[in-house]
Amino acid sequence: MSSHDSEDDLPDLTKGVAFDALLREGTLLGHVAGKQVLLAHVDDELFAVDARCTHYGAPLSKGLVVGDTIRCPWHHACFSLRSGEALGAPAFSPLGRWEVERYDGSVFVHRRAIKQPGADAVLGDEPRDVVIVGGGAAGFACAEMLRRRGYSGRLTLISQDAEAPYDRPNVSKDYLAGTAPDDWMPLGSGSFYSEKDIHLRLATGVTAIDLAARTVSASDGVTLNFDRLLLATGAEPVRPPIPGASQPHVFTLRSMADSRAIMARAAAARRAVVLGSGFIGLEVAAALRGRGLEVHVVSLEQRSLERIVGPQLGEFIQRLHESNGVVFHLRSSLVEISRDHVVLDNGDELAADLVVLGAGVKPRSALAEAAGLATTDGILTDEYLETDVPGVYVAGDAVRWRDVDGRSRRVEHWVVAQRQGQLVAENMLGGRKPFSAVPFFWSTHYDVTIRYVGHAAGWDEAIVEGDMEARDCAVIYRRGGMLQAVATIGRDLQSLEYERQLECSASQSGCH
Repeated sequence: MSSHDSEDDLPDLTKGVAFDALLREGTLLGHVAGKQVLLAHVDDELFAVDARCTHYGAPLSKGLVVGDTIRCPWHHACFSLRSGEALGAPAFSPLGRWEVERYDGSVFVHRRAIKQPGADAVLGDEPRDVVIVGGGAAGFACAEMLRRRGYSGRLTLISQDAEAPYDRPNVSKDYLAGTAPDDWMPLGSGSFYSEKDIHLRLATGVTAIDLAARTVSASDGVTLNFDRLLLATGAEPVRPPIPGASQPHVFTLRSMADSRAIMARAAAARRAVVLGSGFIGLEVAAALRGRGLEVHVVSLEQRSLERIVGPQLGEFIQRLHESNGVVFHLRSSLVEISRDHVVLDNGDELAADLVVLGAGVKPRSALAEAAGLATTDGILTDEYLETDVPGVYVAGDAVRWRDVDGRSRRVEHWVVAQRQGQLVAENMLGGRKPFSAVPFFWSTHYDVTIRYVGHAAGWDEAIVEGDMEARDCAVIYRRGGMLQAVATIGRDLQSLEYERQLECSASQSGCH
């Protein structure tokens, strides 16, 4: 069902639906007084919840039921059918629950459940002071989960950003394109931090961490004590040493401030050059084309995105951009940036009054390294995301963790960072859970959205199922016959099913 279908097309659940229909389908979409409600039948139990994901409003009727949970088809948030709780990011708000009645072979829904069940607490020896350094995905998710799980001690969230934690993926997507207003961006409402008693310190850096004294020194001169510490310092854009790269019309993109600066420049610009043909670079190219600029992409790659998604999907995405007017200069680099043009390594010159450097990011680990924590392309932790200093954790783009198989991994995905933050919160409160979530990200280019589950650092076969040109395909990456990752276009349910398959492959006990 699309978001435009009316309740007239759906069964009125107050009048009842045949129980046999649920037996056949597992879930059934209906309405109660104009509100869409999803019925689910799982192991002889009946559940009824709001039918739209609380993240971006995706139709959960198109999602996947796993046990007594349901997963969102767009961004893979996970909810409990039993309690409505948002168990897995990127959603944080719960689903509303509805009372279900069954008699005479029919199922009825008349009213909302009066009380939402509370989230299970996992409190052990509750810490007195928790400090979170970094106001991005992992930092926010950790703070939110700490309060959700009943933590009542002092909780401080320090962020260098002047904005309260926001939806960073949109910075290079809808927000940069001008289709997402400012009020879409915050992860928490304006009253969230006061209501949850989270001490949010914005536009504040951290100058030092004393692990022996268990203190954090802030840039404003304040020293904070901690019993538990999360380093969620993230990553920063790589700025290649190109002559002219410090000029005011040259930008990197990581924050809302960066995005606003690019938009302001784009308003008076005519021609843009983007360095880098990765996902961020191409999302920027699409956004700038939407604003009417002439856009050239310069990249050392032979094909756009080939190292990440393989030649078939990479070539398809490149053709998509070319059909929208983007010009590619591949196997090329910038050697100079002037006021109104750039120079390529082959001597060609491109007119440019706006330049965006999308040459990747590097983990922000200097603070941790100065404190004496181990770092190697990230801050090192065990499978519980804890460093070798007890009570000090790392999550997000800066962490290089050891997974349950002993492999060292660092993954720069928004949803991964959020789920790591959630896990750290539970481990801070006495849990002992290894991080084992399957990586997931999405990327939007014009009218095409790619969903990617898993993590394929390399593969020996990339099998295309379906019709890529028709926007209906899956690209399956295997190494040694083992599934590594899957990229899909137009196959949201299949993406969820592959995510579940990857979970089962990684689980020591398997899936039943």
